Amino acid sequence: MQKLVVLTGAGVSAESGIKTFRDEDGLWENYHVEDVCTPEALLRNPELVLNFYNERRRQLKTVEPNCGHKLLAGMEKDFDVSIITQNVDNLHERAGSTKVLHLHGELTKARSIKNPSLIVDIDGDISLGDLAPDGEQLRPHIVFFGEAVPMLEKAIPVVEQADILLIAGTSMAVYPAASLYGYARNETPIYVINPNDTTISLSNVFYIKEKFVDGMKTFIEIMKNN
Repeated sequence: MQKLVVLTGAGVSAESGIKTFRDEDGLWENYHVEDVCTPEALLRNPELVLNFYNERRRQLKTVEPNCGHKLLAGMEKDFDVSIITQNVDNLHERAGSTKVLHLHGELTKARSIKNPSLIVDIDGDISLGDLAPDGEQLRPHIVFFGEAVPMLEKAIPVVEQADILLIAGTSMAVYPAASLYGYARNETPIYVINPNDTTISLSNVFYIKEKFVDGMKTFIEIMKNN
């Protein structure tokens, strides 16, 4: 069974109603990103940061996986599928995908503010005074700007094993995630689903200039005819 590795970004979740991480106006759900997604913001105004992600967690409960998520999950019948996502939602899992690696953290988890490896599952809000098992304040299990991306080391060998690489819903402009495709073998074909320009300076790249749902339908047809 061929190994299909999929790199996904905000455009994948946009068709489920989740706003993209950073819109053209520099705001994310009417917040400046530097006020809610940096270590400095957490120190400066922890209540604002906690409430922002509480809102995102509540919103997540109101949306559903889209047809593209479900089509991707269905490809596990014919491929060994591994998803590496920049998204912090759980829509891939809810659609039925079984191997999902979250580069930038997960809304449905929290961690100790002092110990990044002490991670717990959560369902509701995080408030000031909510403590991790080590007695420290809980914070969102989200990789903020300026923080290391610990899951990158696990993602690299997954990409190295890919027989087919699919990039969907991302401009591949945010590092270090944008560097991942470079770890694919030279002979591995790379397919890119994105209505906007995504330029990858390799010869074996095939562009599907559609939104995620339509692009997944096109990609599946391509796979059937190969």
